[in-house]
Amino acid sequence: MKFHKTVRHGMIATATETRAGDIGIIDGRIAAVADRLPAGSEDIDASGLLVLPGGIDSHCHVEQISSNGLMTADDFYSATVSAAYGGTTTIIPFAAQHRGMSLLKVVADYHACAAPKAVIDYAFHLIVSDPDEQALEHDLPNLIAQGYTSFKVYMTYDMLKLDDYQILDVLELARRLGALVMVHAENNDMIKWIAKRLLANGHTAPRFHAVSHDPLAESEATSRVIQLSRLLDTPVLIVHVSGIGAVAAIRAAQVLGAPVYGETCPQYLFLAASDMDKPGLDGAMFCCSPPPRDAQSQQAVWEGLANGTFQVYSSDHAPYRFDESGKLPKGEQTTFKDMANGVPGLELRLPLLFSEGVGKDRLSLNQFVALTATNHARIYGLEHRKGTIAVGQDADIALWDPERKTTITAAAIHDNVGYTPYEGRTITGWPVTVLSRGRTVVHEGKLLVERGSGMFIARRSPGPFRIERKVSDRFKLFSSLIGRPSP
Repeated sequence: MKFHKTVRHGMIATATETRAGDIGIIDGRIAAVADRLPAGSEDIDASGLLVLPGGIDSHCHVEQISSNGLMTADDFYSATVSAAYGGTTTIIPFAAQHRGMSLLKVVADYHACAAPKAVIDYAFHLIVSDPDEQALEHDLPNLIAQGYTSFKVYMTYDMLKLDDYQILDVLELARRLGALVMVHAENNDMIKWIAKRLLANGHTAPRFHAVSHDPLAESEATSRVIQLSRLLDTPVLIVHVSGIGAVAAIRAAQVLGAPVYGETCPQYLFLAASDMDKPGLDGAMFCCSPPPRDAQSQQAVWEGLANGTFQVYSSDHAPYRFDESGKLPKGEQTTFKDMANGVPGLELRLPLLFSEGVGKDRLSLNQFVALTATNHARIYGLEHRKGTIAVGQDADIALWDPERKTTITAAAIHDNVGYTPYEGRTITGWPVTVLSRGRTVVHEGKLLVERGSGMFIARRSPGPFRIERKVSDRFKLFSSLIGRPSP
C-alpha cells in the first residue's frame, strides 16, 4: 500500500489508549495505523511528539451579530486560522436566529460567510429564538434532516430567551426527531432584578457584571431545565457551566440516570470574578456570561472534568474588540450592562488545558483527548469522520511538543480580537504541526492552506439518541396521552 502521507515515530493517543506507532494517509483519510509503516510520498517525522486527534471546538461564535447588534471581531477566516494554530481542526459555531428571521435564510447566510473563508472543517448549530409554527413544523425538521442536528436555546437575554413553555416545545421536537438541545441556563429575572438596583445606586463598573449574574441564577436555571428535560425524557447539554451549584445539579441528575450532559470552558478554570475588578473599564476584558467565579467553583469544574460530569470542553469563543465596536459600545460611559459579553479563547483552549490539566496530573492524556475531540464527535454526530485516530477517519491530526514552553501574548495569537485574558501566562505544550483531512494546515508557525479550503460537514443524529436507555414510565404515559409515539 502506497501512502500519500505518513506520520511516523510518534506517540499516538486516543480517548482509550496511548501507543507508539505510525499513521498512513490516503486521500485525506487514515488508511493504516500500525507499529511500523513504510514512508509515504510525504513523510512527517513525529519523533518526540504526541500524535493526537485534531481538536473539535463545539461552542464558538464566529461572524455572528449579537442580540445587541454587535458583530464579533472574527470572521470565518481569522477564526479558523486561529483554531488551527491551537490544534483544533473542526469548529461548530452557531447559525443564530434573531426573532422574526427565517431559520432557512439564517443557515444560507452563514454558509455564504463560511464557504469562501474557512481553512478547516466546520458544521453549524442553530440558535432558536423564535420557535413559532413555521420553525417547529417545517424549518427545524427540514434542517435536522440535512445534518443540523443540534440547536441552542437561551433562558436569559431579553431578545433571545425562551420561556418554559417554548423550551418544552423545542424539547419535544428534539426528542421526536433526534436532535440535541443545548441550553444557556441563567435565570433572566434574577439577573435583571439585581442589575437594575446596582445601576440605580451607581454601581456601573465591570466587576458588577459578576454580582448581577449571581451563581444562584445559574444553578436555578440549570435545575429547572433539567426538570423540563426529564418531563419529556429529552437529552440536554448545559453549556458553559461555571458555578459549583450548577455542577452539583448536573451531577445529581446524571446519578439519577437522566440524559443530562455538561460543558465547561477555559474561563471557568483560569479566570476569576476578581479579574473583573481592574482600573477603569479594563475589567470588561474578562466579562462573559456566566462570569468566572471563585476558587471553590474552579475546583468544582476541575473535578467535573475529571469525574465525567462534563463530557466536553469548549472555548465559547465570543470575540469582541476592546473598543466601541465591541466591549465598550458607549466608550468611557459603558456600564457593565452595555458591554458585549464574551471572551476569546479559540486558539488557547487546548494548550491551556494540556498545560494545566495533563501537565499537572489533573487529567490523563486520554481524558484530554476525550474532552477536546472524541466526546464532541460522539455527542454531536461527527464520529463517523472526526474525533479519533482510526482507520477510515478523516486525517485530522495534531502533533504536540509536550515540552514546548510558551508565554501567552495577544500579539502572538491569530484571532482578530487584539487582547487575550490570559496575557503573560506561561504554559507547557503546544501543537507544532496540524493536519486537516491530510492537508498540512500549520507547520512550525506557518499557515500552509488557502482560505475557503475547509469543508462543511453534515452531522448524523447526535450520540445521546444512539444510546440505549430505559424510557421512563412517565414519558410512556405522557406520549400516549398526547398522541406522540414513545421511541
